[in-house]
Amino acid sequence: MTRRRADLGFGSALEDLGGFSAKSASATLDRPAKAQVAEVAMASGFHSREPQTPEPPKAQRRRRTGRNVQLNIKTTPEAIAAFCQIADANGWGLGETLERAIELLQAEARKGGAL
Repeated sequence: MTRRRADLGFGSALEDLGGFSAKSASATLDRPAKAQVAEVAMASGFHSREPQTPEPPKAQRRRRTGRNVQLNIKTTPEAIAAFCQIADANGWGLGETLERAIELLQAEARKGGAL
């Protein structure tokens, strides 16, 4: 036994769907080509947000190391690029690179008597 639906106030408009018909397949094929759309958009002053040259994928530095504490610092983009370049050149993760830099700085400080 089915329950009667609540009246939403449309009356018999939903019962007579004689004027309704599905779109024909040719209606969806009448679209202009993407190149043509891009050309018209550029001529009208619209610019794509998509990058024109894809950037190469960055190397993943994920590995299980037991390091679970995060250090956030502010520095220059050049310092970050140099730090990552050192890590990549030696095949180290960023945490390992930081630990090795600390070891070298501590050894240098011991020689100079700063520690």
